[in-house]
Amino acid sequence: MKRSRQTVEIDMAELRRALDRARQEPISEADYLKLKVALDVLDERLKPSRTTEKTRTVVEQPKLADDASRRADHAASPAGKGHGRNGAGRYTGARKAVIRTKLASGDACPECARGRVYTQRQPKTLVRVVGQAPVEATVYEMERLRCNACGQLFTAEQPEGIGPDKYDATATAMIAQLKYGTGVPFTRLERMEAQMGIPLPAATQWELVEQGAAVAKPAFDQLIWQAAQGEVLHNDDTGMRILQLAREPSDKRTGVFTSGIVSLWQDHKIALFFTGRQHAGENLADLLKHRAEQMGMPVQMCDALSRNTPKLTNGVKILLANCIAHGRRQFVDVAANFPQECGYVLESLGMIYGNDAMARDQGLDAEARLRFHQQYSGPLMDQLHGWLEEQLAEAKTEPNSGLGKAIRYLLNHWQPLTLFLREKGAPLDNNLCERALKKAILNRKNAMFYKTPHGAMVGDLFMSLIHTCELNGVNSFHYLTELQRHSAAVKYAPADWMPWSYGETLARMKTPAAA
Repeated sequence: MKRSRQTVEIDMAELRRALDRARQEPISEADYLKLKVALDVLDERLKPSRTTEKTRTVVEQPKLADDASRRADHAASPAGKGHGRNGAGRYTGARKAVIRTKLASGDACPECARGRVYTQRQPKTLVRVVGQAPVEATVYEMERLRCNACGQLFTAEQPEGIGPDKYDATATAMIAQLKYGTGVPFTRLERMEAQMGIPLPAATQWELVEQGAAVAKPAFDQLIWQAAQGEVLHNDDTGMRILQLAREPSDKRTGVFTSGIVSLWQDHKIALFFTGRQHAGENLADLLKHRAEQMGMPVQMCDALSRNTPKLTNGVKILLANCIAHGRRQFVDVAANFPQECGYVLESLGMIYGNDAMARDQGLDAEARLRFHQQYSGPLMDQLHGWLEEQLAEAKTEPNSGLGKAIRYLLNHWQPLTLFLREKGAPLDNNLCERALKKAILNRKNAMFYKTPHGAMVGDLFMSLIHTCELNGVNSFHYLTELQRHSAAVKYAPADWMPWSYGETLARMKTPAAA
């Protein structure tokens, strides 16, 4: 969120007169205040904008541990990874071409004629990248013959494999990927394709993705059901616009929102998007109606806004966890005014995140991670809690100041903020959902709005499928293509066509037993 700047009126002629008076007599208090305001404004404008909220950029010298111990820890830490070119192994979507040598394993060496050559475990690799249009077309010109006596026409048969449809499944998948995966509006796609000699009107693109959404709907519904069984549920929302949205006369809510829900279930991450009048908490409540009765209480991670918490009526209970990153940001915003106090809080929370990263690097499971945090993060949080209470109880901090409000935010939500110390699998923050919502924000930034609720539903469906593929390391273009090509199978058994299961399903279909 951009912070609004305060407008300051500065009369340059008056400032010059104040400078002239300062050359003749001591500067007055009024002139001093005018010059100070002007210098403060200039300093604010010239100060480089902060692009990160890391502690070292927010406060100059945070005071928690002594400098010597920090230098020792820094010296002991390994150097970070470089940012060189991507190796051949990173090109997971590239075609593989195996090139054989003229020699065979076991042949005599042509160089020395004494030894024999054997195949190396690691081949030499070359990467060659070529460009192509997002959508291409082929025009088939089939020869026709006509009898000059009876007028009968004889036309060459069309090639095998081109199918009866004008638009291939790959075209629908690519348009959906560009529109809802990377935020390129239909009109921009139309102009780009026209420049490459492929006329593809925006209206045609919409018809293709609309038909594709109907085919993929069973997979989306199955994704919703599986997300409802998740052990951890992240949710949040962002504003959206729908032009043709009918409202009841009694409806006093004027906003439209896109809710993002990210569910962690069986080592899978499932991203869902829902656009409409409902807030994130209401959409989460609807999702949990699909939760099986035998499932335990899930952990719900969100910020402290009440609209993110679902009002459950079907007996389902949740374990509420609040986002530490939101509480931390309260201190980032006032760090310039309270550098020492904010530095203490930011570095304390930094140690908690360091412990979580250490647990992740060691590959600890949820139970071991909980014990690790209880042993190492628990004392740190207790110390921080005592410090926060001391600031207000002993009047070291004005309660209505920016720092006081940041402290009260942490204290008021301390229980859900520290759920990671009591429940296994509880995350520290809601960053996973915040990153997912960038898909909807990118689409809003480029396309500005949805025209109808139906169009919003199509966008939600494709964004959910595409981002779920992204979270699980699956090629979303290939996945959307296969959903279109196997529409009947997807409708019959949608559980076999999840991003993490469709590859095995395709392999089974290719085996002789499946045939």
